[in-house]
Amino acid sequence: MKSAEAMDYMLTLQGSGIRPGLERIACLLAYMGNPQDDLKFIHIAGTNGKGSTLAFISEILKEAGYRVGRYISPTISDYKERFQVNSKKISEAMLVKGVEILKSTIEKMAAAGEDTPSAFEAETALAFWYFKEKKCDYVTLEVGMGGLLDATNIIPAPLVCVLASISYDHMGYLGNSLGEIAAQKAGIIKKGSLVVSQYQHSEAAHVIEAKAAECGCALSVVNEDAIKSEKAAGFKDGGLNKGRIKQVFSYKGYKRLELSLLGRYQQKNAALAIEAIEALRQKGVKITDEALRNGLKNTEWPVRFQVVADRPCIILDGAHNEEAAVRLAESIDFYFTNSRIIYIMGMLKDKEYEKVAEITAAKAECIFTVTPQNNPRALSALTLAETVSKYNPKVTTADSPEEALEMASLMAGRDGVIIVFGSLSYLGKMMELIQDGSGQDKRRSKITP
Repeated sequence: MKSAEAMDYMLTLQGSGIRPGLERIACLLAYMGNPQDDLKFIHIAGTNGKGSTLAFISEILKEAGYRVGRYISPTISDYKERFQVNSKKISEAMLVKGVEILKSTIEKMAAAGEDTPSAFEAETALAFWYFKEKKCDYVTLEVGMGGLLDATNIIPAPLVCVLASISYDHMGYLGNSLGEIAAQKAGIIKKGSLVVSQYQHSEAAHVIEAKAAECGCALSVVNEDAIKSEKAAGFKDGGLNKGRIKQVFSYKGYKRLELSLLGRYQQKNAALAIEAIEALRQKGVKITDEALRNGLKNTEWPVRFQVVADRPCIILDGAHNEEAAVRLAESIDFYFTNSRIIYIMGMLKDKEYEKVAEITAAKAECIFTVTPQNNPRALSALTLAETVSKYNPKVTTADSPEEALEMASLMAGRDGVIIVFGSLSYLGKMMELIQDGSGQDKRRSKITP
């Protein structure tokens, strides 16, 4: 099997769609020898911030000298990014080997009359196989959707269960109330684990507290009042100052912690990661304060208020639901109080695009909408523009990401700020265009924090 054949095979599994439940992956993993039983996990669920929190925890553990597997979805530009060890994605050779084993196993299941797995279930099994092959000390595991019935929840009790911020998302699968959604996400909590949680809305907090108590698990919650923001260095209105871009904050007894990730909300995500690290220490994992500091400082996570170019300043952000839109709006107000703001927006039709438009649109001088490419769930640029026009009449549809970037760059000039946000499904393409210089003067400097 060659690399292209491996990818083609994984694509064939996507036709089964989203099928919550643990029966199929339990069967698949049993056929594969249950590799997950030989791994130690930090399991992370939530609506917003779980990816960044996972990245912080992973980097801190790596700085502490451990071999860390990282399983994430979705990815931005490369399928292999889903499977990482110490921040390095899986090689093509290992991916092909893993898919060959997976394909053979699924064929045996089918021959035995077993129900075959979905694409995500297969990918999750592949991740467990890979991390066992690489002899990972710890695995940071991101829930795909929900928690209770998510394929990742097949694991034994993790060392630490992490609950990032919970809000409304995937209501068709998880429930229509915050309590119902929180119950699904708190489903990752198991007896024998320690639990850490972001500060939650009271309805979600009560559910988490009850589940932790039911399982006899100690629960620690981020103290937002203990987060003290000190400064954000490297920014000026209209662009970037020379030098490294960073923000500095303190949390509890940790003073002047540096983050390369921008967006004020990242301080809360970092505080949640600190709570997880302290829980790991209670489990006997040796992690120095120096490793914690260096891990936070060195963490990179794409398209989370990520600065990717200067003159004009271009920022990519994956805000695609109400809470993420609020966070994006807060960051715009914090960093760019006197700047001309131009948006490029692309959304999926099953996301909260009306709420996102309502929260963010008024802050932009003009807005360009695009249709995410090669995605059956894509919201058309025209429908998005019609929605945005309720809150800002200066909106124009673009026929392609290239056209959107070109028009936005012309409008921004050298001193404006372009914020590209919405669905992760098109931000990878936008990243490629910006790095290639499409729609911009290629002589302009590109700065990645």
